Parts: sequence; C-alpha cells; structure tokens
Amino acid sequence: MAIDFRKELNARLDLLTKSIEDIEKKSKSFPEGWINIRCRNGRFYYYFADADDKDRYLAPKDDASLIGQLIQKDYLNKVLKDAKTERAAILKMLRLYPGTVAEDVYDSLPEGRKQYATPINICDEAFAQKWMQTPYKRKPFKKGAPVFTTIKGERVRSKSEAMIADRLFARGIPYRYECPLKVGKKVIHPDFTVLRMSDRKILYHEHCGKMDDEEYKEDMVERANGYSEAGIILGDRLFYTFESEKTPLDMRTFERIIDTHFRQVRPERIIGTHSGLASSCSMRKRHAAPHKMPSSC
Repeated sequence: MAIDFRKELNARLDLLTKSIEDIEKKSKSFPEGWINIRCRNGRFYYYFADADDKDRYLAPKDDASLIGQLIQKDYLNKVLKDAKTERAAILKMLRLYPGTVAEDVYDSLPEGRKQYATPINICDEAFAQKWMQTPYKRKPFKKGAPVFTTIKGERVRSKSEAMIADRLFARGIPYRYECPLKVGKKVIHPDFTVLRMSDRKILYHEHCGKMDDEEYKEDMVERANGYSEAGIILGDRLFYTFESEKTPLDMRTFERIIDTHFRQVRPERIIGTHSGLASSCSMRKRHAAPHKMPSSC
C-alpha cells in the first residue's frame, strides 16, 4: 500500500531515541547487582548476586521490591541493547534510502510523455479516484418516492442513508451507493460499497432502517444468507447498522465501524476528502500497490 517509508522510519527513529533516553535515565536509579533464578519442583527461587556477593537467597515475601527492581533493570538493559541496534540500522537505512523511488518517475515525466506512458503503479488517491469514477448502473427509484440527497448531491432512499453517506464523505472513505453486486444467481444493490484503502479491499455496508417491518426483516435475513453463501462474511467484508421507529440510527455506532473496519490506516496514510483525492498524489514520495482495480463493484 501507499506508505511513506522515510516518514515511518523517522517516526520509528524518534520513538527509539526517546525510549533509549528514558531507559538510560531510569537505569541510574536501580540498585547494583542482578538476580539469578532457579526452579525446583515448579517453584522459583530468587538469588541476589553482585561482584562481591554471589547467590544470596531473597525471600519474595520480604524482598519483593529488590527482586522486582533488579529483574526490571535486566529487562530494560536488554531492551536498551536491541533499541540501540535497531536505531543504528534505521540510521544506516535512511542514509542509503534514495530520495526518489521508482514510483516517482512517472510523476516527473513531462506531460507529453505522460500521455503515452502507463505507470507501473498507481498511488492510493488516484486509485480511489478512478474506482469512484468508474460508471455503474444504479437501482432506479420508484415514482413518487421521497427525495433525500447527500452533500455530494447524490440521491439516496432515506435520511439515515444520507447521514451515512455524508459521514463516509467527511471521513474520506471512498464509496459507491447501491452499486450492483451478483450474489449467486441474483443481482443485489448493497446500500454502500466501500473501498478500504489500507488494503484496497471491497467491503459492504447495509443499513437496515425498517426493523419494525416483519416482511422487511425476512428479506434482510435472506439477503444476509446470500452474502454468506457468496463468501462475504459478516464482520470481515459485511457490516450492518440498524434502526426502528423507537430506536433511530446512532451515528456513534457507525463511527466505530469506520474507525475499526473501514479505515485501518495510520494517520499519515489517510486519504483526503473525495474532492481533493488526486491533488496530493504527486506531492508525497511513496510506494504504491500494483495498479489493479477490485474485480467487484
């Protein structure tokens, strides 16, 4: 996926440097010596040792504080050693890492050459833009049906669906509304087809807005079974929100679905709002996944 490796390496370097400084500071407060541990009949025995005094038994009941401090000191010393080794490796990697990577070559081409060159990779923003702009046939609205529109100006079937669409848009989540999907021998129209950019995986979100209607609930059960038979499993690629006349849609529930399942990315990998998806594509030096659009809508 599109990762700014240099930025991530620097972030890791900062974390390691801070950890090393903290450990070195804490190490000054630990007592001298170390702990040897022996196990007999499933029971641990702790012995204090230093340069002058070897294997002095410590009773956990009376010497728990000293045992804890010395074991913690030993643990932190091991962490310190590995942290310094990793930091040295990252510093070396940053020195060797090129300022321009292969994926940046296309962006550096003159416009006349770009018109005929096919990029080997496509960045997340351009990938999402192309996915959203790919045409598809929407499910028609019945004559006289209520009109609800989103911030983007697309028509949806309920106020709650408009709220969901607007929240996806505001959070920069690429989606398609009622894009046809073949499930078995049937073609259905999931309320929202979502493109998760962290792995470019296609997810589906259904809003069940008429849970007081028995016939509607039966249709939803049949629909859920159809998803399962097609390998679209609840909690993996399929997600739901519900509401009834007494219990309206709680957008906090949907926000948790977004944060837990639709995003799954670090802050520096979050795409912008849909209107600006392509604008930053050439501004960041990054690696991108191979240019391959998801096979399903």
